[in-house]
Amino acid sequence: MASAAAPWVRAQVLEKPKVTIAVGGKNLFYYLPLTIAEELGYFKAEGLDVTIVDFAGGARALQAVVGGSADVVSGAFEHTINMQAKGQPMRAFVLQGLAPQIVLGINPKTLPNFKSVADLKGKKIGVTAPGSSTHIMLNFVLAKAGLKPSDVSVIGVGASNGAVAAMRAGQIDAISNLDPVITLLQRSGDLRIVVDTRQPAEAEKVFGGPMPAGCLYAPVPFVDKHPNTVQALTHAIVRANKWIQRAGPGDIIKVVPESYLLGDRAVYIDGFLAAKPALSPDGLIPPKGPETALRALASVDDKLASAPLDLAGTYTNAFVHKANAKYPKG
Repeated sequence: MASAAAPWVRAQVLEKPKVTIAVGGKNLFYYLPLTIAEELGYFKAEGLDVTIVDFAGGARALQAVVGGSADVVSGAFEHTINMQAKGQPMRAFVLQGLAPQIVLGINPKTLPNFKSVADLKGKKIGVTAPGSSTHIMLNFVLAKAGLKPSDVSVIGVGASNGAVAAMRAGQIDAISNLDPVITLLQRSGDLRIVVDTRQPAEAEKVFGGPMPAGCLYAPVPFVDKHPNTVQALTHAIVRANKWIQRAGPGDIIKVVPESYLLGDRAVYIDGFLAAKPALSPDGLIPPKGPETALRALASVDDKLASAPLDLAGTYTNAFVHKANAKYPKG
């Protein structure tokens, strides 16, 4: 019996128990599963010692992994496509968001006569950080309206109180951001929504197909060399995904750090209810998702449209299938 058990025991040994995850805007609902996995001890339960480093946006989180100061990114799926085109292949291995949850809204104070996206030409638009998913979606929406990325001025405003302050002070004319920032601005009358991808059905209309959003991804060599570590990370996120689906607003409030609430619990609850449908129930990346993401990226980058890409190499559901088998109810 002992000899039969030995291979199973060896298979469970983590190649890298200490893992650093880089994230851009940890307080966002976009990354809520990451916070839940941390706060409820799901990473520790898998034998992991996880350090989460927060950045102003997903592009900066990606830079941390490329530079070697972090192992894994908690970020937007589309970065895996961009990085493969640059010869630095990344692979997503568990999904946090079914839809981007990004909202493009205008400032009713500075644009009182706004009629269409074309009116944004020459305006200042806030994103979490240049190059991040909020910037990518903005470029996609601009392209559909016949505008080029250079037709607007993009300003990085982060994903917290700084973004709210920039809108309220009239420093930006529009914003591409996420909850709880969006709900906070909307409730105070400082935002008029133009495009809303918090509902998966609406996101599919905008992008023309399923658009995978927040996920854990890492350089392909890391995934290949540390399968047990990646599996453990996937277990934790899948458990968190399933816990969120069962949770009510009161449960969330008790778990997340007080700083996430931005000083208003009611707004945070409204934001959670708006974002919940866009969070993944099981961590699975939709097979047609990479095609949708590529279309969005190619609409503003001609070189990407003609690049020889292996979309199947940008993700794997193998770890998620095992996690759902181990934790069918979370």
